[in-house]
Amino acid sequence: MSISERVDQIVSDFDQCESWEDRYKKLIQMGKQLPDLPDEKKIEDFRVKGCVSQVWLHARMDDHHRIIFEADSDAMIVKGLVAVLLQIYSGSKPEEVLATPPDFVQKLGFQQNLSPSRANGLASMIKQINYYATAYQALLSRTI
Repeated sequence: MSISERVDQIVSDFDQCESWEDRYKKLIQMGKQLPDLPDEKKIEDFRVKGCVSQVWLHARMDDHHRIIFEADSDAMIVKGLVAVLLQIYSGSKPEEVLATPPDFVQKLGFQQNLSPSRANGLASMIKQINYYATAYQALLSRTI
C-alpha cells in the first residue's frame, strides 16, 4: 500500500469520529497499540529534538530498501501521533517518503486542534522522518 493510500485510510478512520474528544480517544487507542520500543533504542541519539514530551524514533532499512520506523513516547496523545506517523511512513522507500508532503496533518485537523507544543512536536517528528529518508536515499545512491 502506498503512502497516499495509507493517508486516505487514516483520514477516513478519523473522519468517522464525531468530535475532537473522539479523535483524541482514537489517538490514545492507536498509541496503546504501538509496540514498546526496547530500552536500548530509548537513547539520546534517537530522541526527537523539538518535542516537549520524550519521543524516540529509530529507523532501519530492510532488504527491499524500505524504511522501517520504530518509535515510542512517554505521553499518551503524542504516542498516538507517533503511531499515525508510523502507519503512514513505515515500510516505504526513501524517495516515496521524501515525495510525500505532510498535508495529511491538515486533512486530519491536527494543525488546528493540537496544542502549539504538540503541533511543534509533530512537525519535529516529521522532520526527523525526512532526515532518515534523506540519509537512506543518499546511502542507496552510493551503493547502486
